[in-house]
Amino acid sequence: MKVYLDNSATTPVDPEVFEAMAPYFMENFGNPSSIHSHGRQARSTIEKCRKNIADMLNTSPAEIFFTSGGTEADNTAICSSIESLGIKTAITSRLEHHAVLHTLEYLAKERGIALKYVDIDQSGRINLVHLTSLLEESPSFVSLMHANNEIGNLNDIRTISELVKSNSGFFHSDTVQAVGKYKHNLANMKADFIVGAAHKIHGPKGAGFLYVNHETKIQPFIHGGAQERNMRGGTENVAGIVGLAKALEISYRDMEENRQHISGLKKQMLEGLMSQISDVSFNGLSGDMEESLYSVINVSLPATDENDMLLFNMDIKGVSASGGSACASGSDIGSHVLTALGVDPARGAVRFSFSKYTKPEEVDYAVDALTELIN
Repeated sequence: MKVYLDNSATTPVDPEVFEAMAPYFMENFGNPSSIHSHGRQARSTIEKCRKNIADMLNTSPAEIFFTSGGTEADNTAICSSIESLGIKTAITSRLEHHAVLHTLEYLAKERGIALKYVDIDQSGRINLVHLTSLLEESPSFVSLMHANNEIGNLNDIRTISELVKSNSGFFHSDTVQAVGKYKHNLANMKADFIVGAAHKIHGPKGAGFLYVNHETKIQPFIHGGAQERNMRGGTENVAGIVGLAKALEISYRDMEENRQHISGLKKQMLEGLMSQISDVSFNGLSGDMEESLYSVINVSLPATDENDMLLFNMDIKGVSASGGSACASGSDIGSHVLTALGVDPARGAVRFSFSKYTKPEEVDYAVDALTELIN
């Protein structure tokens, strides 16, 4: 059996999404910047997609900008705001995605911004008291994700955004893992920036968006043409944008059904692992059905000499998952998230992540395969 349980990395394209995209490769191929009928048709399609996405997020189409994905959107929000707004201090956590951490580290090294890290507890919860004390020092740029891609921890970004804005700061949230799984009502959230990526919700790779609050004025990150209302140079990826909008539409349409299905799979795996493997534990809050992303489990396994080869051996058994131990295959540094949590590097760590296409029998197969390798 071949089992794919790495949906936090990427997801297969939904057939409905593929069908919606297909005409924009061969038939409706015009450049949206061209003034002839082919170009106008492409431009109209993009603006319809922008409006559809804005409606789902309860915001204005003028606040949605299309990008190549989450990493570009994060970089745009961070670099453009810090440089445009003259911000001298940035606050984040050590659990953020590298698209955020590496960008902020670069700005600290090359631009001299003061980079500060908010305290977290051993499960990865943000210390809001410490965050408040950091915010009081000066107007700051704060970047804290909604759902952690490795351990699934959920941050209350609505509360965090209110805290940041009450201290005259700017708030960015990497929402890549959460968009399409949870509803984001931007009219009721004091965020300056959130981001999304199509390939995390059964859309195509290479398409994403950046939300920029209309009250927050920034300069372009990618310079060139006048595309995206002079905010992002480069010919738009029309097919990708269509796929992004369709994928988000399907996610919103089927959200409750998908949540129930995927939550059931997570509960099934949690119970299976706990019953079959002794001394198993779950990293961060991933073992908590209420406080973590319902599609992610990060399991910490008993220390053995075989942990270095765990993912490789899982792959041989037909199970695709991802790792996070201190000695992950193909990496000398392992997971920065698990390191920040103080997870024992001798214990093997595996992240399993599910989608609407994952089947219960696949979960059982993965649990049995892992049990065979550990026991």
